[in-house]
Amino acid sequence: MAGVVKTPSATEAKLAADYSGVREALPGTSAVGQLRDAAFDEFVSLGLPSRRVEAWHYTDLRIAMREALPLAKATRAGVAVNTLAPAIADVETIRLVLVDGFFAPDMSDVASLPKGVSVSSLADGLTKGDAALMEALSASGLGQGDAALALNTAFMQGGVIIDVAAGAQVSSAIEIVSLTSDGAAQAVYARSFLRLGQGAKVTVIEREAGGASHAQQRNNAFLIMVADEAQVEHVFVPALWHAGSTHVASLLVSLGAKSQFNSFTLTRGGGLLRRQVFMRFDGEHAKGQLAGASLLQGKDHADTTLVVQHVAAHCESREYFKTVLDGEATGVYQGKVMVAPGAQKTDGAMKSHAILLSDNATMNNKPELEIFADDVVCGHGATVAQLDEDQIFYAMARGLPKPVAESMLLEAFVDEATDRVENEALQAYLKGLIAQWLAARGRA
Repeated sequence: MAGVVKTPSATEAKLAADYSGVREALPGTSAVGQLRDAAFDEFVSLGLPSRRVEAWHYTDLRIAMREALPLAKATRAGVAVNTLAPAIADVETIRLVLVDGFFAPDMSDVASLPKGVSVSSLADGLTKGDAALMEALSASGLGQGDAALALNTAFMQGGVIIDVAAGAQVSSAIEIVSLTSDGAAQAVYARSFLRLGQGAKVTVIEREAGGASHAQQRNNAFLIMVADEAQVEHVFVPALWHAGSTHVASLLVSLGAKSQFNSFTLTRGGGLLRRQVFMRFDGEHAKGQLAGASLLQGKDHADTTLVVQHVAAHCESREYFKTVLDGEATGVYQGKVMVAPGAQKTDGAMKSHAILLSDNATMNNKPELEIFADDVVCGHGATVAQLDEDQIFYAMARGLPKPVAESMLLEAFVDEATDRVENEALQAYLKGLIAQWLAARGRA
């Protein structure tokens, strides 16, 4: 029987040509170069993800990426950080700025870092062959077998490395602001890295701004390594990208013993967005929570895919997501929780709830459990519904216009997710963005 030869798409062929052309110019030692080559070889063997790949069944990147956009350059044209990303009210931050994926120290608060916090660019770390960075990039195992993440490893140019020393209690939030220049359509491959020492505590905000005027292909990754007894609160707010954009945002998290990690993502549409999280419990008695809200309309496509690995015993995981869909929007929730044979006393719960505001909107829910231990408590649930007409009538009977009544009900629905953000000022900021989206929908 003759073997089957996979023919690369035009986009895959262009990516191969682009990689060959920029390979020698990408930052890093020879060991980094070998890591890049291995990652690109993996991507070639896998190809752009399509519906035939189970984890990408609802988000066909092979069709969405009809061409490979030029690799971003450090031009910084038309960028004004305070205009594009004004400060968050009542939240004191240490701002670190990326422009088109490249770290911009002159636009960042690197001169006033608190004790116990150090910052450097990913390019510097790759060029110097940072041992901890290399170990994390090559041996973490998180996201292994994912074609998009392999492509990020091959092309990664910019990003920031943040080290928080053992015992450091960082009172100001570390804010990573990703800006996009006013140049032409482009592809951005950035990877950032956060390392926490034992007992450290920090709040991290990832916020994107710009990019509405040009199509973007963004493939970014953020690796967070949480040491024993350390605590992280993390918030991610993607930008409202051009309708023709594709955005893959990967979060990779390793949790040590007795550590705590709480992450929230607010998606408000803008092209195709896949938020994928790979979280692993490496130490006992750790707690990890992943939550989020997606507000979609028009032809927005937002995919939330989670892979949670319980390797150590006595750990607790929570996944809680809300989705609101209008127009012809498509929502995806895929959550997989895996419990290894030795991860006894695991406590896991996963929920996804969606409301459809249009007959043309689509929601795909796919929760999964893979349990190989016999002393665990794990469960999952998923619902898709419409607004309760009786509740709308009740509100309208008391003088509220229908759009206002709908917004009140939707806000209450989404708030069940945002209430999981512990920082009250950050929670208020997120609820303000949600209120803006609802108000804009009411005027449409």
